[in-house]
Amino acid sequence: MEKGPHYAKGREIRRQLLGERTVERMAQTVYDDPMMNKFGDYASEAVFGMLWGRPGLDLKTRALICVVSDTATHAWPELKIHLRMARNMGWTEEELSEALLHMGGYVGLPSVREGLLVARELFREMREEGEGAAP
Repeated sequence: MEKGPHYAKGREIRRQLLGERTVERMAQTVYDDPMMNKFGDYASEAVFGMLWGRPGLDLKTRALICVVSDTATHAWPELKIHLRMARNMGWTEEELSEALLHMGGYVGLPSVREGLLVARELFREMREEGEGAAP
């Protein structure tokens, strides 16, 4: 796939959101074959370059929107990724937990429970990696 005008910007935004270590780990485990590599290139161009790179909202706010969306749609693997992005953008574990709890009245407790379990696992992983000390 030919790289478009938003590709480089998207790659940079993705690295900013996820962190260098996570981007490299995903390159070796998720995007390590031609099919997924094409997907990664597309996501860099269209999602990170064009969508995340739009003016009007900061990356911190966009990350929280993704956490809410993932929880509401039961996108648990994506929630783990977006929670990492949200932590890297400055949301605390407490703030993200509270955002998830707040959703209980709107998307239901089963979704919130699962979201909190995903968050607990991710926060533990990030602390072990030294990438997000608990407040």
